[in-house]
Amino acid sequence: MPQSRPSNNGKIILIGEDDLDDQEILDEIFSSIDTNFAVTFLPNGTEVIAYLQGQDEGPLPCLIVLDYNMPGLNGAEILQELRKNSRYDNIPKVIWSTSNSTTYKEICLDLGANDYVVKPSNVNDLVMVAKHMLSFCS
Repeated sequence: MPQSRPSNNGKIILIGEDDLDDQEILDEIFSSIDTNFAVTFLPNGTEVIAYLQGQDEGPLPCLIVLDYNMPGLNGAEILQELRKNSRYDNIPKVIWSTSNSTTYKEICLDLGANDYVVKPSNVNDLVMVAKHMLSFCS
């Protein structure tokens, strides 16, 4: 079951992230930057795909943020699945990972990610990364 925060304008940010601490931090930072987004968290890749497939009539997210290493399907595998349906082509996708592997980054960008960011270790950098991610939603 997705964990969500309501939106004032109908814009949804879908975040595939299995780490509860990262979920909480992202939610706090996104809401401190802009409260006009509904943030929905899903803890594994299979649920991300199921959620999107279940949005046939509902609004699609304005941004998808994916942890690279998640249970079910990893970030690259999710990107691969999303490529199979043109409905998702115009949704910006950002991979966020603890790994700074250039191989992972190249794979994800080749599979349609708009960006690949390494999870920052301090709050100031995290706020900058969150603002960067939100810029894809405007």
